[in-house]
Amino acid sequence: MTSSYRTVPAGPSHSVLRSLLGAWALSACSPEETTYVEAHLTECDACAEEALRLRDAVGLLHTEHSLDLDPQLRSRVLADCLARRPARTPVPDWARAYDAEAARLDALVRDIGDGEWHAPVRLRWFEEERPVARRTTVAGVIGHLMVVDGLVGVALGLDDPLSPAAPLRPEQRTERFWGAASAPPTRGVHAPWREQHHSLIRRVSFASDGVDGVPVSYGDFELPLRDAMVDRAFECWIHGTDIAEAVAYPYAAPGGTYRREMIDLTARRLPGALALRRRHGLAGPPDELVAAGAPGRSLHLEVEGAGGGDWFIPLDSPAAVGSADRVVAQLALEDVEFCQLVAGRVEPDEAAAGRRGDRAAARDVLYAAAGLSRM
Repeated sequence: MTSSYRTVPAGPSHSVLRSLLGAWALSACSPEETTYVEAHLTECDACAEEALRLRDAVGLLHTEHSLDLDPQLRSRVLADCLARRPARTPVPDWARAYDAEAARLDALVRDIGDGEWHAPVRLRWFEEERPVARRTTVAGVIGHLMVVDGLVGVALGLDDPLSPAAPLRPEQRTERFWGAASAPPTRGVHAPWREQHHSLIRRVSFASDGVDGVPVSYGDFELPLRDAMVDRAFECWIHGTDIAEAVAYPYAAPGGTYRREMIDLTARRLPGALALRRRHGLAGPPDELVAAGAPGRSLHLEVEGAGGGDWFIPLDSPAAVGSADRVVAQLALEDVEFCQLVAGRVEPDEAAAGRRGDRAAARDVLYAAAGLSRM
């Protein structure tokens, strides 16, 4: 959401503006009426939905074209509304990516039919040097998101959607949710997931200063709340793409600002992922010179695209700060592909990455990035 929007002088009443929606859909309003109607649509959900239905109906009148509406029409209208509508509550900057991505996913699943909630979805991630997968359905994916988002809610004092004694590891929570039902999940899981999203946003929006540092436990690791919200935004996007592919619906990547937040979180987690691989004997040893006081080695991660930037990844210690002083390798990737690598949708050896310098170090970082993926 954004607080940037046009200021329009007080105009006609709600009932008058609603009566103009048909003319607006036909582009028959005067410029002044159009200004008032479009400003009203950013504030009134009921009229915005009615306007969307009317515009869809107008599209059917153009019989010289195919009667199949542009499948991206609803996505474009919703994206425009999300970009222009003022937030009803002051959502913190660090929670906006999650709010926006959950809203996009909500719009996607509201559009699909009852049968499509049972469409098969293949969840993929990378584990122990190899890709793994798990089959579920569209409804199963929304249930998975609900119980893992619930970890953020627990950290904020909300009820756990599973139970107070539920495990914290995301895969264990998901398997418990899937296994507890007497039948596969249906579209009935949509409403509680949606309400939980709204509860999380309300809670962080009205929380006191400092709440962004509250630790959120994932069982094996913790993230401060501000990072956990970015992590959940990332999962909404990735699993929204999984669902969209299952039901043959277009689904774009998030905006560049949100992609950059997701990539920055990954870059900050990579040193810890490298250290974990090293403990398991999967990565090369640290540089012996570091123990003698020399600066640690770094890898220059160059991510291209609207969400890109430059990061220097410490290779020898997760406690070190990466710098340009002792760069031994460079990796260059496009922003969306880098995110797909972190999501386990692209294998490290298949990533279209430009590599220079120490190839072993570059490989270690690619595999560490893939190792951050999970169900």
